[in-house]
Amino acid sequence: MDERINRLEDEIHIRKIIDHLRPYIMGDGGDIEFVEFKDGIVTVRLLGACVGCSLIDVTLNNGIKNWIMEEVPNVKDVVLVQDTFNNADPFDIPEE
Repeated sequence: MDERINRLEDEIHIRKIIDHLRPYIMGDGGDIEFVEFKDGIVTVRLLGACVGCSLIDVTLNNGIKNWIMEEVPNVKDVVLVQDTFNNADPFDIPEE
């Protein structure tokens, strides 16, 4: 039970960090979404202008990942999920 409570407390802290980072990412036309925290791994989704951006790895590794791992010791890694449905280019219209 204590482990579950700690995990929930960690998730709340992670969500607060992400909420703090959102305005900065949104300022560049992107967005960040918390997906899950499981087995010490935080999964996030980057949206908007972040999709296809050449600096996505820098944003993830040097910004988001460093901050979360520094603030929440139980986090082993922060990974990015990319699904084609949410990250589809709205201007990419298939030819008929």
